[in-house]
Amino acid sequence: MSIKITATSTCDLPPQLLERHQITMVPLYVSFGGSTFRDGVDAGPEDIFRHVEGGGQLPSTAAVNIADYQTLFSDLSPRYDQVLHITIGSEFSCCYQNALVAAEEYSNVHVVDSRNLTVGQGILALAAAEAAERGADIQEILALLEDMIPRVDTTFVVDKLDYLAKGGRCSSVVALGANLLRLKPCINLVDGKMSVGKKYRGAFDKVLPDYVRDQLAGKNVDLDRIFVVNTRCDPAIPQAVCRQVQESGFREVLTAVAGCTISCHCGPNTLGVIFVRK
Repeated sequence: MSIKITATSTCDLPPQLLERHQITMVPLYVSFGGSTFRDGVDAGPEDIFRHVEGGGQLPSTAAVNIADYQTLFSDLSPRYDQVLHITIGSEFSCCYQNALVAAEEYSNVHVVDSRNLTVGQGILALAAAEAAERGADIQEILALLEDMIPRVDTTFVVDKLDYLAKGGRCSSVVALGANLLRLKPCINLVDGKMSVGKKYRGAFDKVLPDYVRDQLAGKNVDLDRIFVVNTRCDPAIPQAVCRQVQESGFREVLTAVAGCTISCHCGPNTLGVIFVRK
């Protein structure tokens, strides 16, 4: 049985993993400077940072529309026994709803709400692709994802709140106070929604070891795989975090650079560790 795995560009999986597992990326849209671009195709995070740092307004993002999904599914449905599409969490975008509408015409197209974002979504797409490669059928893969989705642990630490303030997700006064006090908030993803957790104090690179220890402590972690994801950090920072998590016994440590969606919301110098709980 041939099963095709697809995912919205917000999965942030590195290109080599997408290619190795033949996962098709479906781009969202990002708009800035009077133009609209396909996320990860026509524009990337550095384009956003250059635009904002040059005095431009914070870019906006838009979901994959129904027409795009109709084009995608009409192409893939006849070529594969089953097509599985995994979207960014429905709390963050209407991609899931749009995909459901487009999939109504195809009995072999299945849409899954990851209830997650960045490689929290990507880790699900990767697991689905690996299951398909092992010969699992579509119902087994859907059951695997249903079990796995609530166990994906996604958190990240934001260096500065400037982008969150520009996007209206916190007040400029809160952002200024946090920056003056050198507070680095941990953003937790729980039940498909983001919330602020522990606030670390100090230089960004200095608080990350405590953040990592906190995330791995007492969570009954599945040590098969962990992702370290970042937005424009000094390369030494994710490298140090990778060494730290390797010491915790993970069998596979993967790195990823977050795409336009996370970059628009959190700005540069954001880092997260994402794994699955048992």
